[in-house]
Amino acid sequence: MAKEQATVDFKLCDPSKCSTDGRCPARKACEKRVLKQDGPGETPYLFGPCVACGTCITACPLGAITLK
Repeated sequence: MAKEQATVDFKLCDPSKCSTDGRCPARKACEKRVLKQDGPGETPYLFGPCVACGTCITACPLGAITLK
């Protein structure tokens, strides 16, 4: 059975709606640092193995991150 991983719904994600500086709060919350964001306002993405801890999911105010 495949392990769950966080996924970002790019249609829902808009860091400019989440914070005044355009930095993704879910990226900041990711303790393993596998959620990356290239710059302010850019959509975050997974870079590395997700441990499915769920911190990014609870930190995302737009509900754009889920486990699949």
